[in-house]
Amino acid sequence: MDRTPYAPLEAYPPYRLAERLEWDLGDPDEPVTPLSHARSLALDEHEDFPEGPCDRLDELGLHAFYVPAAYGGRLADYEQLMQMMRTVARRDLTVAVAHGKTYLGSVCVWVGGSAEQCRRLAADVAARTRVSLALTERAHGSDLLAGDVVAEAAADPGAGYRLSGEKWLINNATRGSLLSVLSRTDPAGGPRGYSVLLVDKRTLPADTYRHLDKVRTHGIRGADISGIAFDRAPVGPEAVVGEVGGGLETVLKALQLTRTMCAALSLGAADQALALGLDFAAGRSLYGRPLAELPQARRTLAEATADVLADEALALVVARAVQTLPAELSVVSAVTKYLVPTRTEGVVTALTRLLGARAFLKGVHAGGRFQKIDRDHRIVGLFDGNTLVNLNSLISQFRLLVRAHERGAGDVRGAAAAFRLAAPLPPADLGRLSLIARQGSGILAALPSCVARLRELAAGDPAFAPALRAAERLVDAVDAVHAQMAALRDAQTEVPPAAFDAARRFALCFAGAACVGLWTYSHAEAEAGGTAPLWRGALWLRAALARLLAALDVPDAADPQALDAVLDAATDLRAGGRLVSLLPLALRPAAEEGTGRPVPAAADGTGRPAPAVHVPEPAAGRAS
Repeated sequence: MDRTPYAPLEAYPPYRLAERLEWDLGDPDEPVTPLSHARSLALDEHEDFPEGPCDRLDELGLHAFYVPAAYGGRLADYEQLMQMMRTVARRDLTVAVAHGKTYLGSVCVWVGGSAEQCRRLAADVAARTRVSLALTERAHGSDLLAGDVVAEAAADPGAGYRLSGEKWLINNATRGSLLSVLSRTDPAGGPRGYSVLLVDKRTLPADTYRHLDKVRTHGIRGADISGIAFDRAPVGPEAVVGEVGGGLETVLKALQLTRTMCAALSLGAADQALALGLDFAAGRSLYGRPLAELPQARRTLAEATADVLADEALALVVARAVQTLPAELSVVSAVTKYLVPTRTEGVVTALTRLLGARAFLKGVHAGGRFQKIDRDHRIVGLFDGNTLVNLNSLISQFRLLVRAHERGAGDVRGAAAAFRLAAPLPPADLGRLSLIARQGSGILAALPSCVARLRELAAGDPAFAPALRAAERLVDAVDAVHAQMAALRDAQTEVPPAAFDAARRFALCFAGAACVGLWTYSHAEAEAGGTAPLWRGALWLRAALARLLAALDVPDAADPQALDAVLDAATDLRAGGRLVSLLPLALRPAAEEGTGRPVPAAADGTGRPAPAVHVPEPAAGRAS
């Protein structure tokens, strides 16, 4: 195991960058702030698009992080993007969805486009042009091979295509100028019958397309969830992203990236929900005692905290895995997109019971923010493939995963790089994305060596013994779930319910292995920072594994001592103005003693002030 020392996490750029964005967005409790809680609630109430908040994010240069650095943007580190999108979602999930859609709409080009296409799109995004992803259709939902939007080749091969049909429930379909449209280019359809076209509405004749009305939604009410219909819209041959007929492969690879980043939306929602729950319990009395001291309330808050930290650990590892394990992202992304939104919904549901009626009322506790979080987050589980789609993606890879587990195969080196937060990441290589994880899972393959490291620590310090016991039980659970998967490895077309249960259990084991790996490789740098109490003695790891093992129905998995201690640490973090997180992120800048001036944290460990998120715009038409 690499023991090379790195700088403490206090100085790690992804966290400092997210922290600076948090500060630059201003105090959310001040109504005049563009992304204030009051403004978010007002926009939601009137179902208004969050134009002002999105403009503020543009001013701060967030859109530059949607463009790879190779094309003039600032996307060199997917962990940074994860942290910043989480920051925005923590303020308002609707704003995160509305603004972040440009990233989602652009990914097909970054994955499959030519260098010239990438440069042109980069220049558009730099100019704050909105980009959308047009996949779904009213009659077919997630069945991409049933799409009826047709791109008919023109009689003159140099004239391109005539695009006809309707895409529906598309985020920013009306407000966006560019759309990545999955279209049928072969009348017979099939896996090689679809292509992605980057369609520029600004160049289309007005009579060849029309916008479909905004759909009123239960959550994210202000987002532009609408559609677009094409009627023989002329699209040039240069609009084809990659090869003709390669659209399905391009989309499926792009979804590996977008599904991974969807975890940021869930984490942001969980951050705000947990903070509201902690504040409510601290300020509410029942039976003459603070609610936070009552056993049932403490248990609810402790379990919610442990679940949020476990989900955060998984999200941190998988964001780094984009660059360290790209060939395994078909598994990584499916696990993440299924598990993090599902478990966040569980956290919100548990906290709803704690808040009681105040969880549903407007204008009472915290202005009614909790009911908005609850409504808004429900859509995240449907983005980019719902729960069943992602579980089915895992089921389709059972055979490969079982074979790799039997051989102990997987990219352990890449997993170690994903676990070591303070270690530099290699450049992203999207060319290594694969539709299946041929070599299995490095994150699961690394689990035995991580447990061996825990065993070494426990031999010298009994404080690590509970974490070791939980990790050893996780190893047994991993073996058991692969045995379950082996019996179902041929389930491809007629998929039995047992296969979905096996996929669910595999996802939980994967999350547990990510937690063990993250703690094992990163605790040395984290134990001196603002969240050190969570890392010392493997405290958060104990709590996270207790919750994951319980979800796996492992008997006697509870660790009430760890849960109590995690809740105490979370309460202290909240009281100290920090995010309840594994990361040392302050929600407000510290004031310079005697002056009241804010002192930004160093981004690189040098003591220099952290750089602003804002970056200069590349010149229009240039992306170098």
